Amino acid sequence: MSRTLLWRSPDVLFLAVVWALSAVLDRLWFVVDRDVPAWDPADYLTGALNFWHALQTPQWLDGDWWISLWQLTSKVPPLTYLATVPFLNLFGTGLESATLLNLFLSAVLLASVYTLGAHLFSPVVGRWAAVISLLMPGLYQVRLNFLTDYPLVVMVTLCFVLLTLGRSSQRWHGWPWAVAWGAALGLALLVKQTAIFFLLVPLASPLGTREGPSQRWRRRSQGLVGAIAAIAVAGPWYRTNWLLVLTSGKRATVDSAIAEGDPSLLSFDAWTYYGRILPYQVSWPLLLVPLVGLLGFGGWAIARQIRAGNITLSKGKWHLPAPLARDLPRVGWLLRFLLGAYILCSLNVNKDGRYTLAMLPVLSVLLAYGLTLLPVRWRSLSHWTAALGLLLLVLNVFPVGGSWGTGLTNFLSPKAQHFADGRIRWPHPAVIQTVTDTEPYLRSTLAVLPSTPGINQHNLNYFGALGDFQVYGRQVGTQEKTVAQDVRSLDWFVTKTGEQGSVPQSQALMTENVRQSPDLWALQDWSLPDGSTLTLHHRRQPPIQVQPLAIGNAPSETGLSFVTAQRTLAQTPERVTLTQVQVPAQAPPGAPVPVTYTWQGPWHHLHRGLVLLTWQRQEAGSRPEQRWLHDHAIALGALHDARVPPEEQQSAFQVTERLAMLPLPESAPGTYRLVAEYLDRQTGDRYPIQVPPASLVIRPNAAPSPAPEVDLVTQFRTLAQGLPQGRVALDGIFEEIGRISQYDPVQDYAAQLSTALEARLQQEPKNAAFAYGVALAEAQQRHVPQAIAALDRVVALDPTNPNAHAYLAVVNLYDFRAKAARQAIDQALALAPESPEIHGLSAVAALMRGNLVRAWRDGQFALSALEQ
Repeated sequence: MSRTLLWRSPDVLFLAVVWALSAVLDRLWFVVDRDVPAWDPADYLTGALNFWHALQTPQWLDGDWWISLWQLTSKVPPLTYLATVPFLNLFGTGLESATLLNLFLSAVLLASVYTLGAHLFSPVVGRWAAVISLLMPGLYQVRLNFLTDYPLVVMVTLCFVLLTLGRSSQRWHGWPWAVAWGAALGLALLVKQTAIFFLLVPLASPLGTREGPSQRWRRRSQGLVGAIAAIAVAGPWYRTNWLLVLTSGKRATVDSAIAEGDPSLLSFDAWTYYGRILPYQVSWPLLLVPLVGLLGFGGWAIARQIRAGNITLSKGKWHLPAPLARDLPRVGWLLRFLLGAYILCSLNVNKDGRYTLAMLPVLSVLLAYGLTLLPVRWRSLSHWTAALGLLLLVLNVFPVGGSWGTGLTNFLSPKAQHFADGRIRWPHPAVIQTVTDTEPYLRSTLAVLPSTPGINQHNLNYFGALGDFQVYGRQVGTQEKTVAQDVRSLDWFVTKTGEQGSVPQSQALMTENVRQSPDLWALQDWSLPDGSTLTLHHRRQPPIQVQPLAIGNAPSETGLSFVTAQRTLAQTPERVTLTQVQVPAQAPPGAPVPVTYTWQGPWHHLHRGLVLLTWQRQEAGSRPEQRWLHDHAIALGALHDARVPPEEQQSAFQVTERLAMLPLPESAPGTYRLVAEYLDRQTGDRYPIQVPPASLVIRPNAAPSPAPEVDLVTQFRTLAQGLPQGRVALDGIFEEIGRISQYDPVQDYAAQLSTALEARLQQEPKNAAFAYGVALAEAQQRHVPQAIAALDRVVALDPTNPNAHAYLAVVNLYDFRAKAARQAIDQALALAPESPEIHGLSAVAALMRGNLVRAWRDGQFALSALEQ
């Protein structure tokens, strides 16, 4: 095996010309195209913007900052996003800037396939491989999108090339290559987990020659070095997100396959699917002509050698002529990669043509080798094939061929059209601008009810991210039982006439409720390219209103059967003040109560402010626990800095909150008054707030007043009260958390609850309910050290509850702290020796510590108990 890369100046120039041609075509396509990104591209573009935003203020030496960076994407590995950030910094944050990443990746891909072909066969094969990889429809379709598939193609190919070079290096020269391909493997896994499908078989295989004991030892040792390098590169992200990677893997494969009706693994269709779509990914000319050379003339040459007696079998070993002895093992090495990837990808029950694209560059090398096997008098056919491939590329991506072009592509390159369309105009920027103009000081959640390629929650969320992350698009109304809550919980909705796209059955009910709700009105309509109409709905009276403060002219709010307490300021406040509280005169216990708070103060204090609100019973002999809480960030944490430049941060604003609070069901009858305290979320500064003389009478027989949905912090704190019950309450808790998390895309409600309850625990350190709330809030934010500390406090306050110890064990296991988890599990088992859940945790802890006997015993006990 040659140890030189065979890079020559003419070849470098050739590759540069090929890359430049692809770059011109790609950028011309983006100049012409005016379409919006569909679901996945929009989601990935938003992910890149999230990393770009985080890296504007990096804290390289802060371990917590690194964890928060890795948590920006918990299911899709982050390398594509990270690699896009330099292009966003240099050229702006738009789609055209993000896709410049693909130009760089194309250069890496062309160099990789050339190197592979030149190293295994000849520079001619390398050059043809580069051309074929450029002209494959499967590759240029994803190259004209922002998807993780193209980076995966490139990183898998690069890793395979480095592995090939390393396996063919002699003795100690292979060790640097082992580090290189190991690092490339780690990078490939940081693009997409499915990289292992393509690389597992070659990683476990020799290059093709027989190995002696010393060679096997060297290959395995180098494999260990490569594995260490891969873990060093990919390990930090996977360690942070491993649980969500595992749980999301089932949804992305099994659940998606069922939803899409993919064939069963026991069927013939499942194993021939990728073979049947291969001509669409390669095109018929680029597939058939090289196969004629590879199978026809290559097979004929082997047959001639057999007839001439030049191929013999002696003592179980084939003896081949020099050319065949050199090339057949290398062809076998490529086939090992291709067949292994095909089988492993076919084992995935979810089928999609994008999932096997990383095979195509290696296949291009094999096809290029086939072209070089054509007889000399047929060599011009290779050039005509490449020219036809280039013509098909142009006709597939630009609508310039008319009917004859469509007929040609349908015949020779079917299902490969990906036209740039300059006629399409979409209203996404206008929708986002309308929301931000209507509520310029607030972060908004936009409920997107249709889900079509042009209008969906992902691309509206992307355009919201382009607008300084002020508007977030989310899909709601996915379950019929929560439709009413969804309509009441959000202020902005998008509906569409005509085709609704891939939506659940409950979407029709959700759309009808939005259109007929008396609390919502159609703010603006836009015509869409398909002839349908997009409508933006807004709540008539939003729960949060923000306006610059006019001293002495604060608006007064009154209403029948409501008590309003108000005071007017004479000058700009230096601190946050509560100028008005409006509540009903009376209310029953356990029912939501409408309440309006009006806050005034400097913008930066309002923006950072959290208020600790206690409605305390006032009757003589009342106990401190006779109260309910209404802690929350001012404006529910939705204040946004986009329209308030730094020089205006000291300016005074007024925030009006129309909310609902929740008296406890066991609230004793009597009069309750508000006690308020301000807490700065950044500095921790606290001070009491003077409260207007507002009061509320709790009477069991009082009629409830119409109220909006209870705020998310109160809902979340109420859910935390079920934690001591253990498994019987957890399903309901997590289902509700999933629902309310859609309403607050940044999940600030969890941070608000954690901060508020930590402040209250300073005054009531033995309050177990507060401690459970902090633990749930920290776990929801995936703050692992903080969650462990919070659960240590829970265990200290509730030591006889086995669920408390079990929760502590779960978080320790998540952090791979098996020894600490074992201690918590043993305490839990002492309190609940028959609990199948705790025995299941014990099995996991034993497995992590290498105690296979106990892992088997506890696992069997847990399974048997759950089956009963």
